[in-house]
Amino acid sequence: MLNYRQLHYFWAVARTGSIARASEQLNLTPQTISGQISLFEQTWNIELFQRVGRQLELTETGRQALGYAEQMFQLGGELEAMLRAGPQEQILFRVGVADVVPKSIVYRLLAPTMELDEVLRINCREDKLERLLADLAIQRLDLVISDSPMPSHLDIKGYSQKLGECGLSFFATQALAERLGAPFPACLDDAPLLIPGQETVLRSRLLRWLAEQQVQPRIVGEFDDSALMQAFGQSGSGIFVAPSVIAEEVCRQYGVRLIGQTEAVTESFYAISVERKVKHPGIVAITEGARRELFHW
Repeated sequence: MLNYRQLHYFWAVARTGSIARASEQLNLTPQTISGQISLFEQTWNIELFQRVGRQLELTETGRQALGYAEQMFQLGGELEAMLRAGPQEQILFRVGVADVVPKSIVYRLLAPTMELDEVLRINCREDKLERLLADLAIQRLDLVISDSPMPSHLDIKGYSQKLGECGLSFFATQALAERLGAPFPACLDDAPLLIPGQETVLRSRLLRWLAEQQVQPRIVGEFDDSALMQAFGQSGSGIFVAPSVIAEEVCRQYGVRLIGQTEAVTESFYAISVERKVKHPGIVAITEGARRELFHW
């Protein structure tokens, strides 16, 4: 088995850059730290550091080991904080959000967690879906909110719960809307359009629907981040889209007009968790709230 004390000494030296600084931080002699790291290397027949001049540099094995050590001791720190807090204090709820999910949807999905009897402290992080799922697999996250279920090609044990789905709405500034001469959706023909990027599930559905309607808008921007697309839409750069369930909120927040809606193009949202986490009070609140309040299942 790993000697976690020796691993911790290695981690401290790698982070501080020297045995001397690590010894000050850990309140140990440099000889103790150096000796324990040497024993660790001998046990596993590896080299973690190499000396370059007067400096210690990580070997390739050392760099790989440091990545694992970072994750292990971060989780250990979170465990220590939870144990110190005690059962009556806050429950940490770590949520990853795929950057393609609109921020207004995320807020409304998370809102029910604020009303629980349990006191949750939400740690919310946005990133690409595959990176979030990698953190979910090693339990650095409790939940991932996405516009798609767990991809089948990933070797990650997880559980996808569909939170709901809704149609798509189209928005434009007042000035741009007034220049559109035809009824919806014909007004989209040759109009400037901002669309979701290739990372999104919605993109292909939207483009297929536009072809079926025999309209050819001028695509002037593609965005993986929905908030950035809405910001460009607010500036008048083009027509943009958002889930119909938040249409009123988008109009109010960005000062734009709703120019049309379709139920032929739908966007879905999922809560992805590891199986043993599905009873987390935060996850239960999100899934029940989404079906009851947001998507009206």
